[in-house]
Amino acid sequence: MDITERKRKERQLIVHTVVSLAIFAAGWLFLPILTEKILLGVVLVLIAGALYFSNNTGRYVCKRVLLALLTVFIISAITFFAMNAIPGGPFSKEKAPSAAVQAVLEERFHLNEPVGKQFILYLEGLMQGNFGVSTKTGREISTTIFDSFSISAQLGGYAALLAVVLGVLFGSIAALNRAKAADRIIIFFTTLFVAVPSFIMATLLLLVFCLQLNWFPIFSADNQSYVLPVVALMLSPMSYITRLTKTSMLDVLGQDYIRTARAKGVSQWLVIFKHALRNALIPVITYVGPMTAYILTGSMVVESVFTTGGLGTKFVQGITNRDYPMIMGTTIFLATLMVTATLLSDLVYKLVDPRIDFD
Repeated sequence: MDITERKRKERQLIVHTVVSLAIFAAGWLFLPILTEKILLGVVLVLIAGALYFSNNTGRYVCKRVLLALLTVFIISAITFFAMNAIPGGPFSKEKAPSAAVQAVLEERFHLNEPVGKQFILYLEGLMQGNFGVSTKTGREISTTIFDSFSISAQLGGYAALLAVVLGVLFGSIAALNRAKAADRIIIFFTTLFVAVPSFIMATLLLLVFCLQLNWFPIFSADNQSYVLPVVALMLSPMSYITRLTKTSMLDVLGQDYIRTARAKGVSQWLVIFKHALRNALIPVITYVGPMTAYILTGSMVVESVFTTGGLGTKFVQGITNRDYPMIMGTTIFLATLMVTATLLSDLVYKLVDPRIDFD
């Protein structure tokens, strides 16, 4: 970089720093909530990092975090205005309350305010971790979400771990035994598990192993048997990871550096686990991030079949009861989890393959 270009960049940095400080000072004076002020500062720091970090990885991380924040905001806006566009309301039922009672309820939930002001109030609540109050139970939605998510997280955590481990294992076995009996058996069952919808698989597992064979108890608060819900949740993603790992492994095994390693006399296990599998996992990581978020939140239908009481069950109940704050809170929470998992999976690329350049 010549002296003229360096001076130009220094002037740009000074100007942007002054402008950022002015914006932050104005935000500190006029934004009413501390979390809003902190968020504004974080956004300004991320913008500066995305523009002026000398390290490519640092710039990439700042850009991705900014994009994640923007995505969550857009999802929040779409969810809020979509709920408000639905005909009727949370109190529009067969036995509707009297006009006086309905007016009190609308005032409590700010439904008597203009839609724009409702959205601003809702965003201010989100800034403080407040998703609102359920129009059905009157309970804090954030409390309901985190209580029910603890169940979904346990089920989803076990299912995600098993799906990744077994998927990579079976995919590697199928690739190393291409066109043999082991490969055909694995591909047959993985195709079957991908083709059968999760709610049908969950119903079959419940019917056969709980009701007919009586091997496992039905899931309840007193009998929290995770085996069947975990199996129902992990079969489809495990099958997809198996097929993805097999395809990626076959592609890697045909590369020149693998043939060179074998020609040098490197042991078969070292070739597979150090060279082939490590590079074959890169496409798998792309899928694992969103898959983990999906499984951790729990399949709504699977949770309903086994009556686990997880977050998926609460979401279905919110739709049934026209509990708009519950639907919005759950949607935003799941979207945030999905965006975060996707962001982390992208960043893990660098750990798996240091040759990847975030430019």
